[in-house]
Amino acid sequence: MSTDLLRRCPLFAGLKEEDLKKIRAIASLRQVGKKKVLFSEGEEAKGFYVILSGKVKIYKVSSEGKEQILHIVSAPDAFAEAALFLEGIYPAFAETLSDTQLLFFPKRDFIQLIQKNPQLSINMIVTLSHYLKRFALLIEELSLKEVSSRMAKYLIDLSSKFSKEGKSPKEVELDLSKTQLASKLGTISETLSRTLAKMKTKGIIDVKKNKILILNREALEKLSSGLKM
Repeated sequence: MSTDLLRRCPLFAGLKEEDLKKIRAIASLRQVGKKKVLFSEGEEAKGFYVILSGKVKIYKVSSEGKEQILHIVSAPDAFAEAALFLEGIYPAFAETLSDTQLLFFPKRDFIQLIQKNPQLSINMIVTLSHYLKRFALLIEELSLKEVSSRMAKYLIDLSSKFSKEGKSPKEVELDLSKTQLASKLGTISETLSRTLAKMKTKGIIDVKKNKILILNREALEKLSSGLKM
């Protein structure tokens, strides 16, 4: 396995080649099929993962069985590294959304590397800070904003991602099923469908199966900021 694959991951940014080789030495490659649970909430945290290809959803399940997606992870990002420092348990579930290729890093070996490498320690602090910011925003959106605002924010973020990849920002392809997207936005499929239909009627978007055509970006941005339709 080339160290170039590790270099793409933000957690390993700025590390020297010799450091990347030490990290590579403790990693194991795993091929996992679609809809496979990688770990469960409360399970002992034995290590963390970096995605080489595919997607993984991080989610929690309420006592009533309702699922809330916290984050969708794709290459070249890492996930579950925070669990190494959280009482040694995973705080949520992780499940593959597609056939996924992963690198697994065992807890004990990785912590030993952190103790010897200041840059890796700093990268870990930055990563955990990003997690804190992301979940603070998630709490704000779920508690203070309506489903239409959350949907608009999701579409804008997806549009920006498409633009960075050299694709048209005006037509975005949903990267989740409607059930998964509803879970991510903290709602149910029926409410999500009604929201999309209303946004279409207002001339903000057009819906074609799993593709969304953004017709009025200004209105979409106003909606994402909390204004009502």
